[in-house]
Amino acid sequence: MNKKGQALVEYILIIALISVVIIALVNYFGGYLKDVITKSSCSMLGQTYVAGEKPGDGVCSNSE
Repeated sequence: MNKKGQALVEYILIIALISVVIIALVNYFGGYLKDVITKSSCSMLGQTYVAGEKPGDGVCSNSE
């Protein structure tokens, strides 16, 4: 029997499962993460954050 090959396949399956879970989480929380990044960039640019209808739709607006 080839134990090294079996262990390698198990590691690949574990890495694949973790990757699928991470991708699912980013897809689920992606809009919220985008809003957090947009809010941070708005404050750095001296602009006002305007929330959108859905998570991830927010934009920066001039504070004039």
